[in-house]
Amino acid sequence: MTEVLRRGRASLALSFFAQGVAFALLVTRIPAIQDRYGVSDALLPVFLAAVPILAGVGSVATERLVKRIPPSRLLRWSQPVVLLALLGVGAGDRMVVLGSALALFGLAVGVLDASMNMLGVSLQRAYGRSIMLSFHAVYSLGGILGASLAWAGAHWHLALWVSYLPVVLVLLPAVVVGSRWYVDGRDGEGAGREAVGAAGAVEGGGGVVFKALLPLCLVMTFAYIGDSTVSNWSAKYLQDVLGSSEQLATVPYNVYMVTTLLGRALGDLGVRRFGAVAVVRVGALVAAAGFAVVAVAPGAWAGMGGFTLVGLGLCVLVPQTFAAAGRLFPGASDAAVARLNVFNYVGFLVGSPLVGALGDAWSYRGAMAVPMVLVLVTFVYARSFAPQPNRYGGGHERPRTADVGRGSNGV
Repeated sequence: MTEVLRRGRASLALSFFAQGVAFALLVTRIPAIQDRYGVSDALLPVFLAAVPILAGVGSVATERLVKRIPPSRLLRWSQPVVLLALLGVGAGDRMVVLGSALALFGLAVGVLDASMNMLGVSLQRAYGRSIMLSFHAVYSLGGILGASLAWAGAHWHLALWVSYLPVVLVLLPAVVVGSRWYVDGRDGEGAGREAVGAAGAVEGGGGVVFKALLPLCLVMTFAYIGDSTVSNWSAKYLQDVLGSSEQLATVPYNVYMVTTLLGRALGDLGVRRFGAVAVVRVGALVAAAGFAVVAVAPGAWAGMGGFTLVGLGLCVLVPQTFAAAGRLFPGASDAAVARLNVFNYVGFLVGSPLVGALGDAWSYRGAMAVPMVLVLVTFVYARSFAPQPNRYGGGHERPRTADVGRGSNGV
Protein backbone atom coordinates (compact mmCIF):
# COMPACT_ATOMS: atom_id res chain seq x y z
CA MET A 1 0.00 0.00 0.00
CA THR A 2 2.98 2.31 0.47
CA GLU A 3 3.62 2.14 -3.28
CA VAL A 4 -0.03 3.07 -3.89
CA LEU A 5 0.40 6.16 -1.72
CA ARG A 6 3.62 7.17 -3.45
CA ARG A 7 2.00 6.91 -6.87
CA GLY A 8 -1.05 8.78 -5.59
CA ARG A 9 1.12 11.56 -4.24
CA ALA A 10 3.09 11.89 -7.50
CA SER A 11 -0.04 11.93 -9.67
CA LEU A 12 -1.73 14.52 -7.46
CA ALA A 13 1.41 16.68 -7.53
CA LEU A 14 1.23 16.57 -11.33
CA SER A 15 -2.36 17.77 -11.14
CA PHE A 16 -1.40 20.72 -8.90
CA PHE A 17 1.46 21.56 -11.29
CA ALA A 18 -0.78 21.49 -14.37
CA GLN A 19 -3.34 23.73 -12.70
CA GLY A 20 -0.61 26.21 -11.73
CA VAL A 21 0.53 26.39 -15.36
CA ALA A 22 -3.01 26.77 -16.73
CA PHE A 23 -4.13 29.45 -14.31
CA ALA A 24 -0.96 31.51 -14.82
CA LEU A 25 -1.33 31.31 -18.60
CA LEU A 26 -4.84 32.73 -18.29
CA VAL A 27 -4.31 35.57 -15.81
CA THR A 28 -0.98 36.79 -17.19
CA ARG A 29 -2.35 37.14 -20.73
CA ILE A 30 -5.45 39.16 -19.83
CA PRO A 31 -4.29 42.21 -21.86
CA ALA A 32 -3.82 39.98 -24.92
CA ILE A 33 -7.23 38.37 -24.38
CA GLN A 34 -8.80 41.83 -24.09
CA ASP A 35 -7.19 42.93 -27.36
CA ARG A 36 -8.12 39.74 -29.22
CA TYR A 37 -11.81 39.98 -28.38
CA GLY A 38 -12.10 43.77 -28.21
CA VAL A 39 -13.29 43.74 -24.60
CA SER A 40 -13.68 47.29 -23.30
CA ASP A 41 -12.15 48.44 -20.03
CA ALA A 42 -15.65 48.81 -18.60
CA LEU A 43 -16.64 45.24 -19.53
CA LEU A 44 -13.37 43.57 -18.54
CA PRO A 45 -14.07 43.54 -14.77
CA VAL A 46 -17.33 41.70 -15.45
CA PHE A 47 -15.49 38.91 -17.24
CA LEU A 48 -12.81 38.78 -14.56
CA ALA A 49 -15.33 38.66 -11.71
CA ALA A 50 -17.39 35.96 -13.42
CA VAL A 51 -14.57 33.40 -13.21
CA PRO A 52 -14.20 33.31 -9.39
CA ILE A 53 -17.98 33.58 -8.91
CA LEU A 54 -18.57 30.55 -11.12
CA ALA A 55 -15.65 28.79 -9.46
CA GLY A 56 -17.43 29.28 -6.14
CA VAL A 57 -20.55 27.70 -7.67
CA GLY A 58 -18.43 24.77 -8.85
CA SER A 59 -16.97 24.31 -5.39
CA VAL A 60 -20.43 24.32 -3.79
CA ALA A 61 -21.59 21.76 -6.36
CA THR A 62 -18.58 19.60 -5.54
CA GLU A 63 -19.62 19.41 -1.89
CA ARG A 64 -22.84 17.74 -3.05
CA LEU A 65 -21.31 15.63 -5.80
CA VAL A 66 -18.74 13.94 -3.54
CA LYS A 67 -21.56 12.27 -1.64
CA ARG A 68 -21.99 10.05 -4.70
CA ILE A 69 -18.86 10.49 -6.79
CA PRO A 70 -15.27 10.07 -5.49
CA PRO A 71 -13.12 13.24 -5.58
CA SER A 72 -10.63 11.36 -7.76
CA ARG A 73 -13.24 10.98 -10.49
CA LEU A 74 -14.26 14.64 -10.27
CA LEU A 75 -10.63 15.70 -10.60
CA ARG A 76 -10.06 13.22 -13.45
CA TRP A 77 -12.74 14.90 -15.55
CA SER A 78 -12.55 18.54 -14.41
CA GLN A 79 -8.86 19.05 -15.16
CA PRO A 80 -9.10 18.23 -18.88
CA VAL A 81 -12.12 20.56 -19.08
CA VAL A 82 -10.03 23.38 -17.57
CA LEU A 83 -7.25 22.83 -20.10
CA LEU A 84 -9.65 22.66 -23.04
CA ALA A 85 -11.46 25.79 -21.82
CA LEU A 86 -8.10 27.58 -21.69
CA LEU A 87 -7.49 26.57 -25.29
CA GLY A 88 -10.98 27.81 -26.16
CA VAL A 89 -10.14 31.23 -24.72
CA GLY A 90 -7.09 31.39 -26.97
CA ALA A 91 -8.68 30.01 -30.12
CA GLY A 92 -11.99 31.91 -30.25
CA ASP A 93 -12.70 35.13 -32.10
CA ARG A 94 -16.15 36.20 -30.86
CA MET A 95 -17.31 37.57 -27.52
CA VAL A 96 -19.76 34.71 -27.03
CA VAL A 97 -16.91 32.22 -27.36
CA LEU A 98 -14.88 34.09 -24.76
CA GLY A 99 -17.82 34.21 -22.36
CA SER A 100 -18.59 30.52 -22.81
CA ALA A 101 -14.95 29.46 -22.44
CA LEU A 102 -14.43 31.56 -19.30
CA ALA A 103 -17.69 30.28 -17.79
CA LEU A 104 -16.62 26.68 -18.42
CA PHE A 105 -13.16 27.47 -17.06
CA GLY A 106 -14.61 28.98 -13.87
CA LEU A 107 -17.03 26.15 -13.13
CA ALA A 108 -14.42 23.48 -13.81
CA VAL A 109 -11.79 25.29 -11.73
CA GLY A 110 -14.12 25.28 -8.73
CA VAL A 111 -14.55 21.51 -9.00
CA LEU A 112 -10.85 21.03 -9.68
CA ASP A 113 -9.59 23.15 -6.77
CA ALA A 114 -11.96 21.50 -4.31
CA SER A 115 -11.29 17.92 -5.43
CA MET A 116 -7.50 18.44 -5.58
CA ASN A 117 -7.41 19.65 -2.01
CA MET A 118 -9.76 16.87 -0.89
CA LEU A 119 -7.30 14.32 -2.23
CA GLY A 120 -4.41 16.23 -0.64
CA VAL A 121 -6.08 16.12 2.77
CA SER A 122 -6.81 12.41 2.31
CA LEU A 123 -3.20 11.66 1.41
CA GLN A 124 -1.86 13.71 4.29
CA ARG A 125 -3.95 11.67 6.69
CA ALA A 126 -2.70 8.48 5.04
CA TYR A 127 0.93 9.58 5.39
CA GLY A 128 0.39 10.68 8.99
CA ARG A 129 2.57 13.78 8.58
CA SER A 130 2.41 17.18 6.91
CA ILE A 131 2.70 16.96 3.10
CA MET A 132 0.03 19.48 2.07
CA LEU A 133 2.47 22.34 1.55
CA SER A 134 4.43 20.26 -0.95
CA PHE A 135 1.41 20.07 -3.27
CA HIS A 136 0.95 23.83 -3.17
CA ALA A 137 4.69 24.27 -3.75
CA VAL A 138 4.31 22.32 -6.99
CA TYR A 139 1.36 24.57 -7.87
CA SER A 140 3.64 27.60 -7.38
CA LEU A 141 6.26 25.97 -9.61
CA GLY A 142 3.63 25.49 -12.29
CA GLY A 143 2.61 29.13 -11.90
CA ILE A 144 6.18 30.27 -12.43
CA LEU A 145 6.48 28.14 -15.57
CA GLY A 146 3.11 29.34 -16.86
CA ALA A 147 4.01 32.97 -16.28
CA SER A 148 7.36 32.41 -18.04
CA LEU A 149 5.63 30.84 -21.04
CA ALA A 150 3.19 33.73 -21.12
CA TRP A 151 6.09 36.20 -21.09
CA ALA A 152 7.70 34.34 -24.00
CA GLY A 153 4.44 34.41 -25.94
CA ALA A 154 4.05 38.13 -25.37
CA HIS A 155 7.72 38.80 -26.16
CA TRP A 156 7.54 36.96 -29.49
CA HIS A 157 4.05 38.33 -30.25
CA LEU A 158 2.58 34.85 -30.58
CA ALA A 159 -1.14 34.38 -31.05
CA LEU A 160 -2.88 33.15 -27.91
CA TRP A 161 -3.75 29.77 -29.39
CA VAL A 162 -0.12 29.30 -30.46
CA SER A 163 0.96 29.89 -26.86
CA TYR A 164 -1.74 27.67 -25.37
CA LEU A 165 -1.87 24.73 -27.79
CA PRO A 166 1.57 23.17 -27.05
CA VAL A 167 0.91 23.42 -23.30
CA VAL A 168 -2.48 21.71 -23.63
CA LEU A 169 -1.06 19.02 -25.93
CA VAL A 170 1.58 18.16 -23.31
CA LEU A 171 -0.43 18.51 -20.10
CA LEU A 172 -3.75 17.00 -21.20
CA PRO A 173 -2.50 13.46 -21.88
CA ALA A 174 -0.16 13.67 -18.89
CA VAL A 175 -2.94 14.43 -16.39
CA VAL A 176 -5.30 11.88 -17.97
CA VAL A 177 -2.69 9.13 -17.63
CA GLY A 178 -1.65 10.33 -14.17
CA SER A 179 -5.25 10.26 -12.97
CA ARG A 180 -5.12 6.45 -12.99
CA TRP A 181 -3.15 6.58 -9.73
CA TYR A 182 -5.19 9.09 -7.74
CA VAL A 183 -5.86 7.87 -4.20
CA ASP A 184 -9.01 8.93 -2.44
CA GLY A 185 -11.29 7.66 0.30
CA ARG A 186 -12.85 4.89 -1.74
CA ASP A 187 -9.56 3.21 -2.61
CA GLY A 188 -8.07 0.54 -0.40
CA GLU A 189 -10.93 0.53 2.08
CA GLY A 190 -9.82 -2.70 3.64
CA ALA A 191 -6.35 -1.39 4.40
CA GLY A 192 -7.60 1.86 5.90
CA ARG A 193 -10.80 0.69 7.57
CA GLU A 194 -9.55 0.79 11.15
CA ALA A 195 -7.95 4.22 10.94
CA VAL A 196 -11.01 5.78 9.31
CA GLY A 197 -13.32 4.13 11.76
CA ALA A 198 -11.40 5.80 14.59
CA ALA A 199 -11.54 9.18 12.86
CA GLY A 200 -15.27 8.85 12.23
CA ALA A 201 -15.82 8.04 15.89
CA VAL A 202 -14.04 11.24 16.91
CA GLU A 203 -16.38 13.34 14.76
CA GLY A 204 -19.50 11.40 15.61
CA GLY A 205 -22.07 12.22 12.97
CA GLY A 206 -19.47 13.21 10.42
CA GLY A 207 -21.16 16.48 9.48
CA VAL A 208 -19.64 19.93 9.02
CA VAL A 209 -20.57 22.50 11.65
CA PHE A 210 -20.09 25.87 9.96
CA LYS A 211 -19.54 27.69 13.26
CA ALA A 212 -16.49 25.50 13.90
CA LEU A 213 -15.26 26.00 10.31
CA LEU A 214 -15.77 29.79 10.34
CA PRO A 215 -12.33 30.75 11.74
CA LEU A 216 -10.67 28.80 8.92
CA CYS A 217 -12.99 30.44 6.38
CA LEU A 218 -11.89 33.86 7.63
CA VAL A 219 -8.21 32.89 7.44
CA MET A 220 -8.72 31.66 3.87
CA THR A 221 -10.45 34.91 2.90
CA PHE A 222 -7.80 37.12 4.50
CA ALA A 223 -4.97 35.13 2.89
CA TYR A 224 -6.47 35.56 -0.57
CA ILE A 225 -7.13 39.26 0.01
CA GLY A 226 -3.40 39.56 0.65
CA ASP A 227 -2.55 37.40 -2.36
CA SER A 228 -4.82 39.35 -4.72
CA THR A 229 -3.32 42.60 -3.44
CA VAL A 230 0.13 41.45 -4.54
CA SER A 231 -0.97 39.95 -7.85
CA ASN A 232 -3.14 42.91 -8.90
CA TRP A 233 -1.43 45.95 -7.36
CA SER A 234 2.28 45.26 -6.85
CA ALA A 235 3.30 46.47 -10.32
CA LYS A 236 1.13 49.60 -10.18
CA TYR A 237 2.30 50.35 -6.63
CA LEU A 238 5.98 50.19 -7.53
CA GLN A 239 5.59 52.27 -10.66
CA ASP A 240 3.08 54.91 -9.53
CA VAL A 241 3.87 55.21 -5.81
CA LEU A 242 7.53 54.24 -5.54
CA GLY A 243 8.66 55.60 -8.90
CA SER A 244 10.15 52.45 -10.42
CA SER A 245 10.59 51.83 -14.13
CA GLU A 246 7.99 49.81 -16.06
CA GLN A 247 10.37 46.84 -16.33
CA LEU A 248 11.26 46.88 -12.64
CA ALA A 249 7.56 47.02 -11.74
CA THR A 250 7.07 43.53 -13.22
CA VAL A 251 9.65 42.01 -10.84
CA PRO A 252 7.74 41.92 -7.49
CA TYR A 253 5.15 39.37 -8.59
CA ASN A 254 7.83 37.06 -9.99
CA VAL A 255 9.78 37.37 -6.75
CA TYR A 256 6.56 36.78 -4.82
CA MET A 257 5.96 33.53 -6.73
CA VAL A 258 9.52 32.33 -6.17
CA THR A 259 9.40 33.03 -2.43
CA THR A 260 6.00 31.29 -2.30
CA LEU A 261 7.60 28.24 -3.90
CA LEU A 262 10.52 28.26 -1.47
CA GLY A 263 8.34 28.80 1.57
CA ARG A 264 6.01 25.97 0.64
CA ALA A 265 8.85 23.62 -0.28
CA LEU A 266 10.28 24.02 3.23
CA GLY A 267 7.00 24.55 5.07
CA ASP A 268 6.16 20.89 5.68
CA LEU A 269 9.45 20.48 7.55
CA GLY A 270 8.50 23.42 9.76
CA VAL A 271 5.07 21.93 10.50
CA ARG A 272 6.61 18.56 11.42
CA ARG A 273 9.20 20.20 13.65
CA PHE A 274 7.26 23.04 15.31
CA GLY A 275 3.59 22.29 14.64
CA ALA A 276 0.98 23.96 12.44
CA VAL A 277 0.03 26.64 14.98
CA ALA A 278 3.57 27.99 15.21
CA VAL A 279 4.04 27.96 11.44
CA VAL A 280 0.76 29.81 10.86
CA ARG A 281 1.58 32.43 13.50
CA VAL A 282 5.04 33.06 12.08
CA GLY A 283 3.60 33.22 8.56
CA ALA A 284 0.99 35.78 9.62
CA LEU A 285 3.58 37.96 11.36
CA VAL A 286 6.01 37.82 8.41
CA ALA A 287 3.27 38.66 5.89
CA ALA A 288 2.00 41.56 8.03
CA ALA A 289 5.56 42.86 8.39
CA GLY A 290 5.92 42.66 4.61
CA PHE A 291 2.82 44.79 4.01
CA ALA A 292 4.08 47.27 6.62
CA VAL A 293 7.41 47.57 4.78
CA VAL A 294 5.55 48.10 1.50
CA ALA A 295 3.39 50.82 3.05
CA VAL A 296 6.36 52.86 4.31
CA ALA A 297 8.94 51.93 1.65
CA PRO A 298 11.01 54.94 0.53
CA GLY A 299 11.83 53.41 -2.83
CA ALA A 300 11.26 50.54 -5.26
CA TRP A 301 13.87 48.14 -3.85
CA ALA A 302 12.51 48.47 -0.33
CA GLY A 303 9.03 47.85 -1.75
CA MET A 304 10.24 44.68 -3.45
CA GLY A 305 11.73 43.55 -0.16
CA GLY A 306 8.33 44.03 1.46
CA PHE A 307 6.55 41.99 -1.21
CA THR A 308 9.16 39.28 -0.76
CA LEU A 309 8.31 39.06 2.94
CA VAL A 310 4.61 38.92 2.06
CA GLY A 311 5.25 35.89 -0.15
CA LEU A 312 7.24 34.08 2.51
CA GLY A 313 4.50 34.66 5.07
CA LEU A 314 1.32 34.11 3.08
CA CYS A 315 2.49 30.94 1.33
CA VAL A 316 1.92 28.68 4.36
CA LEU A 317 -1.58 29.87 5.26
CA VAL A 318 -3.77 28.38 2.52
CA PRO A 319 -2.34 24.82 2.50
CA GLN A 320 -2.46 24.68 6.30
CA THR A 321 -6.05 25.94 6.29
CA PHE A 322 -7.14 23.03 4.09
CA ALA A 323 -5.18 20.62 6.27
CA ALA A 324 -6.76 22.04 9.44
CA ALA A 325 -10.25 21.54 7.96
CA GLY A 326 -9.40 17.90 7.36
CA ARG A 327 -8.28 17.48 10.95
CA LEU A 328 -11.30 19.32 12.33
CA PHE A 329 -13.81 17.17 10.41
CA PRO A 330 -12.13 13.80 9.79
CA GLY A 331 -15.48 12.17 9.07
CA ALA A 332 -16.57 14.85 6.60
CA SER A 333 -13.40 16.45 5.30
CA ASP A 334 -14.56 16.42 1.66
CA ALA A 335 -17.51 18.63 2.54
CA ALA A 336 -15.36 20.84 4.79
CA VAL A 337 -12.73 21.36 2.07
CA ALA A 338 -15.36 22.16 -0.58
CA ARG A 339 -17.06 24.70 1.69
CA LEU A 340 -13.74 26.23 2.73
CA ASN A 341 -12.60 26.48 -0.89
CA VAL A 342 -15.44 28.92 -1.63
CA PHE A 343 -13.72 31.51 0.56
CA ASN A 344 -10.67 31.30 -1.69
CA TYR A 345 -12.80 33.05 -4.33
CA VAL A 346 -14.43 35.39 -1.81
CA GLY A 347 -10.99 36.73 -0.86
CA PHE A 348 -9.98 37.05 -4.50
CA LEU A 349 -13.16 38.97 -5.34
CA VAL A 350 -12.93 41.30 -2.34
CA GLY A 351 -9.18 41.98 -2.23
CA SER A 352 -8.45 43.74 -5.49
CA PRO A 353 -11.50 46.08 -5.58
CA LEU A 354 -11.05 46.90 -1.87
CA VAL A 355 -7.44 47.99 -2.25
CA GLY A 356 -8.22 49.84 -5.47
CA ALA A 357 -11.13 51.75 -3.95
CA LEU A 358 -9.11 52.74 -0.88
CA GLY A 359 -6.16 53.71 -3.04
CA ASP A 360 -8.27 56.00 -5.22
CA ALA A 361 -10.21 57.51 -2.31
CA TRP A 362 -7.33 57.80 0.15
CA SER A 363 -3.82 56.60 -0.76
CA TYR A 364 -2.27 53.36 -1.92
CA ARG A 365 0.19 53.44 0.97
CA GLY A 366 -2.73 53.58 3.38
CA ALA A 367 -4.55 50.85 1.43
CA MET A 368 -1.69 48.43 2.16
CA ALA A 369 -2.60 48.65 5.84
CA VAL A 370 -5.85 46.77 5.15
CA PRO A 371 -4.32 43.41 4.14
CA MET A 372 -1.71 43.94 6.86
CA VAL A 373 -4.39 44.15 9.57
CA LEU A 374 -6.43 41.28 8.11
CA VAL A 375 -3.40 38.99 7.98
CA LEU A 376 -2.62 39.89 11.59
CA VAL A 377 -6.12 38.72 12.54
CA THR A 378 -4.98 35.27 11.37
CA PHE A 379 -2.64 35.25 14.36
CA VAL A 380 -5.69 35.29 16.65
CA TYR A 381 -7.24 32.30 14.87
CA ALA A 382 -4.03 30.25 14.83
CA ARG A 383 -5.37 28.01 17.61
CA SER A 384 -7.83 26.57 15.09
CA PHE A 385 -4.86 24.91 13.38
CA ALA A 386 -3.94 22.85 16.46
CA PRO A 387 -4.15 19.05 16.13
CA GLN A 388 -7.25 17.66 17.80
CA PRO A 389 -7.18 14.82 20.34
CA ASN A 390 -6.66 11.40 18.80
CA ARG A 391 -5.94 12.92 15.38
CA TYR A 392 -2.77 13.32 13.41
CA GLY A 393 -1.11 16.71 13.08
CA GLY A 394 1.96 18.80 13.65
CA GLY A 395 3.92 17.42 16.55
CA HIS A 396 1.56 14.46 16.94
CA GLU A 397 2.27 12.27 13.94
CA ARG A 398 0.95 8.79 14.01
CA PRO A 399 2.48 5.68 12.43
CA ARG A 400 2.29 5.36 8.68
CA THR A 401 -0.96 3.45 8.57
CA ALA A 402 -2.26 2.99 5.03
CA ASP A 403 -5.25 5.21 5.76
CA VAL A 404 -6.94 5.76 2.43
CA GLY A 405 -10.52 5.06 3.43
CA ARG A 406 -13.21 7.57 4.20
CA GLY A 407 -15.79 8.21 6.86
CA SER A 408 -19.49 8.63 6.29
CA ASN A 409 -19.38 11.67 4.02
CA GLY A 410 -15.75 12.63 3.57
CA VAL A 411 -12.18 11.55 3.25
